[in-house]
Amino acid sequence: MTIPDYQSIMLPLLEFAGDGKEHSRHEAIEHVSRIFGLSEEEKNNLLPSGTKPIINNRVGWAKTYLKKAGLLEYPRRGYLKITDLGLKVLEEKPKKIDNRYLKRFPEFLEFKKVIVTKKEYLKREEEKTPLELIEDGYQQIQEALGHDLLEYIMKSPPAFFERIVIELLVRMGYGGSLKDAGKAIGHIGDEGIDGVIKEDKLGLDNIYVQAKRWTRSVGSPELNAFVGALHGKKSKKGIFITTSSFTEKAINYVNSIETKVALIDGETLVQLMMDHELGVITRDTYKIKELDTDYFEEKY
Repeated sequence: MTIPDYQSIMLPLLEFAGDGKEHSRHEAIEHVSRIFGLSEEEKNNLLPSGTKPIINNRVGWAKTYLKKAGLLEYPRRGYLKITDLGLKVLEEKPKKIDNRYLKRFPEFLEFKKVIVTKKEYLKREEEKTPLELIEDGYQQIQEALGHDLLEYIMKSPPAFFERIVIELLVRMGYGGSLKDAGKAIGHIGDEGIDGVIKEDKLGLDNIYVQAKRWTRSVGSPELNAFVGALHGKKSKKGIFITTSSFTEKAINYVNSIETKVALIDGETLVQLMMDHELGVITRDTYKIKELDTDYFEEKY
């Protein structure tokens, strides 16, 4: 039997989780394979990269989309569980669950950001080159990863958030060593951390750091207080990190003062984590090759 696409997997996967129990990723893959009658050969068919079975990849994406719509949740690493909303959906006995069906949920629309109809997608596919389509897919994967990173940060203990900030700043070249940075930062309060970190490995200058694991936006009062703390320490440089965002007034305030304050919001935080390989791993690598015309010209 043909390996199903990820949208065809959505309903069987949600029904599998309908018992309300926690199920591992392996159990989900085995169930979907059984439902669609896949042979061992089909279950072992790999992606073009040769790094992962196709069915594993498609079950993974079906799971991600259902989670983004709020129908599934991840109670712990490697496990899925149906939500109350997911149970309500099953009560409606839908004949099919796909991307079009999931558009009724605001959380899914927020995740997708840009929603296109099938006709628009086909038009886009005709207008764009294969390389552009690959880049579109890459950006979608990055956005999904960013959402997951931020969700894990918000669920983690305050001490673990402290560790993330320390490791990220060190990987970016600040703080000297992890040991030095760990000593400089570590005063936990209000689900944030405060401290002074070396600007470089030689410690020629210090930077004051404040981080807030918040869901509400950081406003100008918080930035004003932070700048006041900088002045109290006779420092002209600071980094303010938040898992949420900064208000327009806060950004305008920072841009209007002489003190240099770098603002890192939640979106920037997870992008920096991805850029510096923190909390993420490289699953697949694709090399795009093109004809080397110089090689052939040199041969003739």
